[in-house]
Amino acid sequence: MQNSVLPMIGLAAKAGKVASGEFSVEKAVKTRKAFLVIISEDASDNTVKKFTNMTNYYEVTCYRFGSREELGRYTGKNFRVLLAITDENLAKAIENRLIAYKTE
Repeated sequence: MQNSVLPMIGLAAKAGKVASGEFSVEKAVKTRKAFLVIISEDASDNTVKKFTNMTNYYEVTCYRFGSREELGRYTGKNFRVLLAITDENLAKAIENRLIAYKTE
């Protein structure tokens, strides 16, 4: 099922609906443009804590998924620890796939 999550992230990136990197994701969350935040499984504890607290405060859904290499590859960048999906429909589609992946 992981194979269906990553291509959806790639589709969102090609559509220009992904903010990546710490500064861009923080800005998207604080300006309420982010509908879903994805933190890589290999992110540092400080990054996880900071963005988990931030997404809880701003009421943005947050998941831990994939490695920094996978997230980077599917967004057309090098390594990406943080992603924010800025389109509501794409965020819902990706979240549904993440839920299905987590319940496998």
